[in-house]
Amino acid sequence: MPGDVEVPPGRSPWKWSRTGETRRVLLDAARAVFAERGFADAAVAEVVERAGSSVGSLYHHFGGKSELFLALWEDWQGSQEQRAARAVAAARAAGETRPLALFVAGARGFLRGSWEGRAVGGLFVDADGPPGFELMRRRRASEWLRQNAVLLRTPDDALGRLTVSVLTQVIGEAAREVMGSRTRREAEAVTEAAIAMIDRLGAGLGDEVSARPADAPSPPAPR
Repeated sequence: MPGDVEVPPGRSPWKWSRTGETRRVLLDAARAVFAERGFADAAVAEVVERAGSSVGSLYHHFGGKSELFLALWEDWQGSQEQRAARAVAAARAAGETRPLALFVAGARGFLRGSWEGRAVGGLFVDADGPPGFELMRRRRASEWLRQNAVLLRTPDDALGRLTVSVLTQVIGEAAREVMGSRTRREAEAVTEAAIAMIDRLGAGLGDEVSARPADAPSPPAPR
């Protein structure tokens, strides 16, 4: 049934709800502190104070400052991947089959999510992070390239890999600019400029993309 929450065995719904709320409050406080101080200068004590929690609770839920930062990043990445996947699924449900057009649908979902989630996503743009964070980002980037290659159906050769890399890089750089935009209108302009660029650069795939205007409604999400 919609709205039902799966509760682990042995834990009451009330306790599970409180646990999730504590985790969310700590993450929100950590986001604010990291945004102001950067990872290196952020202090666990300040996160705890802003959350109205305790050091013991923070370590119980996350293990430390590094784990807090990585949890924020994982939440952000997961949300962005879901937005892109939903946009691609909606385009398919509407009858779209062209690989580049599906790629564009996912790009729009990702870039619109970059604007909506800019408060969190901005933490990971040219920001410091815990040890091992850069390696995690490189691994996630490699997986992103692999998924895009599957979506675009490019051949596994030098030209195919270059095409996927360039188109993916356009989305990444556009996301950076979207998150730095001052208004939604500016963010949409950046998004549409990126889509037009993808259209031109991807023409070699033999796929024409009809770029939907920025103010057109998004296709409905699949049920």
